[in-house]
Amino acid sequence: MVGVSVLGISGSVGSSTVKVLRQFRDQFSLRSFSVHSNWETAKVLIAEFSPEVVCLTDPKLVGQFGDRFGSTKILYGDNTLTDLVKLPSVDVVVTAVVGARGVLPTIAAIEAGKKIAIANKETLVTFGPLINRLVAKHKTLMVPVDSEHNALFQLIERETRSNIRAITLTASGGSFRTLPIEELEHVSVKQALNHPTWSMGPKITVDSAGLINKGLEVIEAHFLFGFSYDEIEVVIHPQSLTHGIIETRDGACLQYTSHPDMVYPIAHSLFYPNPTPQMLIERKPSTWKTLEFFPPDTKRYPGLTLAYQAGKAGGVAPCIFNAANEEAVALFLEEKISFTTIPRLIESALNHVKNEFPDTLEGYLEKDKETRNLIQSEFLKGGVTT
Repeated sequence: MVGVSVLGISGSVGSSTVKVLRQFRDQFSLRSFSVHSNWETAKVLIAEFSPEVVCLTDPKLVGQFGDRFGSTKILYGDNTLTDLVKLPSVDVVVTAVVGARGVLPTIAAIEAGKKIAIANKETLVTFGPLINRLVAKHKTLMVPVDSEHNALFQLIERETRSNIRAITLTASGGSFRTLPIEELEHVSVKQALNHPTWSMGPKITVDSAGLINKGLEVIEAHFLFGFSYDEIEVVIHPQSLTHGIIETRDGACLQYTSHPDMVYPIAHSLFYPNPTPQMLIERKPSTWKTLEFFPPDTKRYPGLTLAYQAGKAGGVAPCIFNAANEEAVALFLEEKISFTTIPRLIESALNHVKNEFPDTLEGYLEKDKETRNLIQSEFLKGGVTT
């Protein structure tokens, strides 16, 4: 029986992970999980799976539900996430929390020798060089859960590295793929959250609407697979059926295609290096009908260009990009700034926060904090400098 810890179990990836665990009860055991404030979901899952430990990260809930619920220990606060992943009964950690706060439990899991099914892209985007050094040091197995990176992981594994000319991430194009560009300045939060394909949390859905999510994934792919940014491409694919493409030296392209459901990459990451042993969802190629691919419009999606710039700059530039985006998206969701102000704030941060190449986690965290303070000050000033 493989013990599993899920960080962020009430989100979209976490909920899909629960579906997989239910389908394979005889092979996986949920030993710990976290939610932010969704105590009702936590209670249901505790009753169903009897985990050892559960964490509620919302600081407003500290102590409200005691230290036990039945036989399950209850912890509170982000700082206890590391306790969940270090349990001796945990073999695999699914990191599905959103944002840079996923880094500390990820590092704890690496150092504890756990297999990591990583869905928290911000950890690699923000702290990529540090995470890769730790993975190499501790010989950690890290399998990507994002549908695009998991698809590329499977394709790359089946091909000789020297024969791969480029890798391609697909993107749906988000909520505003066909909206006239001049209307983007006035879109509402409700419009941004109306994703055409996937059901995701608010932050990642807004990221997708501006293709900033794909920019984060480009940086993540660089750290996961070691390809240069010139070898990582992005295409708009409205059907969201093809999740990754590799181009070989002779110009041929191999693609991974599946129904757009996260159970595929989650099951793969949990079972890896063994194959998923049974059918998850049956969708025959005859149901695909049309597969469209076209290049992204950089005027519609300026955040994608900024992501490439940050990635190529290296150092803490990706950290600055991520922190600025997190703060800007939060302001947009609170209806304090317009949608098009998000990339302008990111550009301001990249221009004003000095890029450095730290060797320690503290160095990255300092730049993360500096960037967030800058974005807040830009908002309070009522303007955006670029």
